[in-house]
Amino acid sequence: MKKILIIRLSSIGDIVLTSPIIRCLKNQTGACIHYLVKPEFKALLENSPYIDKLHLLNNRLKSTIDEIKKENFDYLIDLHNNIRTVIIKKSIRIKSFTYCKQRFRRFLHLNFSSKIKLNHVVNNYFLALNSLNVKNDNGGLDYFFSNERTYLDVEHKYICWSVGASHQNKMLSLETIICICDEIDLPIYLIGGKKETEMGEKIILQTKNKQVKNFCGKADLNLSAKIIDKCSLLLTNDTGMMHIGAALKKKIISFWGCTKPSQGFRPYLDFPESVEIIYSPYSRPCSKHGKSCKTSVNGCVKKIKTDKIVKVIKKVLKIS
Repeated sequence: MKKILIIRLSSIGDIVLTSPIIRCLKNQTGACIHYLVKPEFKALLENSPYIDKLHLLNNRLKSTIDEIKKENFDYLIDLHNNIRTVIIKKSIRIKSFTYCKQRFRRFLHLNFSSKIKLNHVVNNYFLALNSLNVKNDNGGLDYFFSNERTYLDVEHKYICWSVGASHQNKMLSLETIICICDEIDLPIYLIGGKKETEMGEKIILQTKNKQVKNFCGKADLNLSAKIIDKCSLLLTNDTGMMHIGAALKKKIISFWGCTKPSQGFRPYLDFPESVEIIYSPYSRPCSKHGKSCKTSVNGCVKKIKTDKIVKVIKKVLKIS
């Protein structure tokens, strides 16, 4: 039996997007699959039936390299392709296959023309496996929960809203979220990390909708995923929770401004009724990861009209 190490160190969305690779490698090769990731993201992978062993990146890279060397892997699949993974590959010296980031095409797409096509990142991951003759089974993304029961008292239809993002420029404004909560007469569950705790509290205090519940900073990754799993609709910025929603086959309304779906990170094989609401859809992205915006100090996603979002929500949920 061959022994294969997959490396993707971060972050939430990028790791979830590797899930078809893990599944197809396991099912089509029968290999023993190991995966190297940063400790803070292990919850995304530790319940996968396709991973035989999880390795957690040590602060001292040499310790991680020593650990990997002891495993005597046949192949290494680098789905991160950064300086750290290059060092790991050079140190281990086994046959490796590396994900191509389309850096030149991304540069052209970002700086010159939005018409330059970019593959979805999942399809680029699969290109790295061509030599292993592993094909995409088109089964979409995976997300696996533990067998431990997570108590979530919900018996009604609700909307899950992932209000955060890695950068402020990718987030809708507080005022927009409050206005939309006021207009939708349904329970809305807010999810986000600790940095969104204050935002969640402000929404609760200021919205007229008393059915809004705040889980920002209170729910860990798996509970947040469980909230998504039980919802009727996921509202989300361009963030990792969007990809978890796609993995759980949920209806998704995603909001885009500084970043665009055309960059290759749209929800992968998502629900047919899902909608991408894009500010200036035919313009080039403002930046690669949404750190900066060309047209607004706080991010052009905040220019999306509230009434447009409300209209789309009601259409997707078939409510008046």
